[in-house]
Amino acid sequence: MNLQSDDFELFGLPRQFAQDRAAIDARWKDLQREAHPDKFAAQGAAAQRVAMQWSVRINEAYQRLKDPLKRAAYLCELNGAPVNAENNTVMPAEFLMQQMEWREALDDAQDAAALDALNDEVGRSRRALLQRCEQLIDTAHDYTAAVAQVRALMFIERFAQDIDTRYEKMESRLG
Repeated sequence: MNLQSDDFELFGLPRQFAQDRAAIDARWKDLQREAHPDKFAAQGAAAQRVAMQWSVRINEAYQRLKDPLKRAAYLCELNGAPVNAENNTVMPAEFLMQQMEWREALDDAQDAAALDALNDEVGRSRRALLQRCEQLIDTAHDYTAAVAQVRALMFIERFAQDIDTRYEKMESRLG
């Protein structure tokens, strides 16, 4: 293992968006077993510290690779197209209008059925954007265009969390 390897190299995976989650999970378990600090107990504290660093590095890579949004952003950055979401919040007007409509629908949702309908719509949009990311990254190799999709997905992920929070509030009122 090489600390300078990117996450894909570290996990022995092709550098692409489309990945098999089960393969990522299995490889993570294998790598964690190989680098577990207890395995190096007989070699002393220094070897255990190195193993701990490896364990942390493996976990960081796993968090990026297992999450499609983080994986897409990482691939864009590896290919010279940083997402810079904290500095660049410009989005197409059509997308912003959709976000406003969803916010209003969330504010107006009075029951689980309304929340379910909104959640389904947001899920469909998320899946469509993920498919678009896969096409842009794996087929077209257009990382700059993929960045816009990644940023839109970030908005959608935050909104999906707001829906989950609303579900929780609704359940706590009923329980």
